[in-house]
This record gives sequence, C-alpha cells and structure tokens, in this order.
Amino acid sequence: MFDQLGKMKDLYALKKQADQMKKEMEKILVQVSVGDYEISMKGDQTVEYIKENGEERTDLKTLFNNAVKESQKKVAKKMRGRFGDMGIPGL
Repeated sequence: MFDQLGKMKDLYALKKQADQMKKEMEKILVQVSVGDYEISMKGDQTVEYIKENGEERTDLKTLFNNAVKESQKKVAKKMRGRFGDMGIPGL
C-alpha cells in the first residue's frame, strides 16, 4: 500500500512538471514566412494564425490545429497502453 502511495506522489510530481513545461512552451512564439505565406505557432504546436498574401486564413488554422489534436490523441492512447504495461496506476 505504501508503495502505491509513493507511486502516486511520483505521478503527481511528474504531472506538476509537465504542466509547468506546457506553460513554458505556450510562451514560445515562432513566425515563419515563405513566399506569400506566413504562419505563427506557439511552442505547444498550436497555430496562432496563418496568412496568405497578408489575409488571415482561419480555415487553415482550424484544419492544422485539429490535425495536431488528433495526432496527440493517438499518441496519448498508445502511450497509455505502454505505461499501463509498466504497472503505473491510473494510466
């Protein structure tokens, strides 16, 4: 039982670290231009905007952000299976 409590404390500490890292990543902003296109993206891989010839393309922004979310869900599902195999509770 104490072993499980220790694992839970470790998981809580890892979650706090992950949350802090996520906050730091959200503060990073990258802007790239190629030809008539410009994109601004945060460090957590969310698109702030996509511009074509100076006009914002919200359809492309939504499309890209949805694709990133879906890929992250698939990765998370696969990782949950691996962590579950390691005997980490709750994953």
